[in-house]
Amino acid sequence: MGSNEHEIGVVGTGIMGAGLAEVAAAAGFSVILKGRSQASADAAFAIIEWSMARQVKKEKRTPEEAAALLTRVRRTTSYHELAGAGIVIESVAENMDIKREVFAELDRVCAADTILATNTSTLPVTELAIATSRPGQVCGIHFFNPATLMELVEIVVPDVTTENTVARAAAFVSDCGKTPVRVKDVAGFVVNALLFPYLNNAVRMAEAGTATAADIDLAMQGGCNMPMGPLALLDLIGLDTAVSILGTLAKAFAEPNYEPVPLLTKMVENGHLGRKSGQGFFNYGD
Repeated sequence: MGSNEHEIGVVGTGIMGAGLAEVAAAAGFSVILKGRSQASADAAFAIIEWSMARQVKKEKRTPEEAAALLTRVRRTTSYHELAGAGIVIESVAENMDIKREVFAELDRVCAADTILATNTSTLPVTELAIATSRPGQVCGIHFFNPATLMELVEIVVPDVTTENTVARAAAFVSDCGKTPVRVKDVAGFVVNALLFPYLNNAVRMAEAGTATAADIDLAMQGGCNMPMGPLALLDLIGLDTAVSILGTLAKAFAEPNYEPVPLLTKMVENGHLGRKSGQGFFNYGD
């Protein structure tokens, strides 16, 4: 039995998983949102409900449109519910062992023509592809956070991926109203490979006392027309996430510029993770 191109599976119930589910449902796809537990699946669905309520309040959607979108998202804790999806996108923790386990389960239960995709931001997609019986049908579909607002999606293409898979993935991204960019499977792809050395150097500048965090951000906003300063962006991304991504890039390229600046590592060790902890380079407390 073949897959249904109008059905999308999402594995992972964090902010990105909920965002992916909302984007796909908004484009008219039926979405199966899989969590490790019913509680996590329900929590992700609640994020989408909150988003719909906010959009209705701002008159970006009618109550009827919001209700219809929510009916296109169903929750599950079973991999078997994903069996008929045309594309399944994994968006779990940035840990290769965990991702390999997910892909092994998806490879076992999904239809033979289902595309298995990962939303990883830095890990090698090739490793996930060759861990399955269908390497030609594995690719990266890397949405950026917040998925509902960011227009770019990187289609990450290992050497083993077929052109048919790339075309189907790009068509899905376009149907979601996003702009697909094809990239090779190299660490950091395009955006993060360019972005994170810049962010790391901003931390190095703050550590050296060249300027305050606020003034560094103001300089890049006013001098380079950046919509957000580098240190505020790090707070939004999460400093722990940034350290993880920089570590992956440093290992891949063996360049000192990718090694997390000591100040960044120290802040993470002290629990200052940015917006999600209430304290990073800036304070987000009450």
